[in-house]
Amino acid sequence: MQRIRKGDEIVVTTGRDKGKRGTVLRRVGDEHLVVEGVNRVKKHQRPNPMKGQTGGIVDKDMPIHISNVALVNPATQKADRVGFKLLVDGRKVRVFKSNGEQVDA
Repeated sequence: MQRIRKGDEIVVTTGRDKGKRGTVLRRVGDEHLVVEGVNRVKKHQRPNPMKGQTGGIVDKDMPIHISNVALVNPATQKADRVGFKLLVDGRKVRVFKSNGEQVDA
């Protein structure tokens, strides 16, 4: 089970984008995430008339390592660590380490 999933709101803890918040757009492999508005680079793109793409300089979100981000706790609005807990009915859920609340309500 993954500690951080697609759609989660995260905050960047280290690097040039430290403090930025965003939502996870997708996972790249086991250890990298693409986050909306984080680790943005300028890419020189050539035109491709077959695909209908125009050329020029475009902004692109690049992957960031999972160790450089943390999940945002909605109760405190701060970064928080995530653990796992088994419920009575046998389900495994994610919980915040600081207050023990479930991540997914």
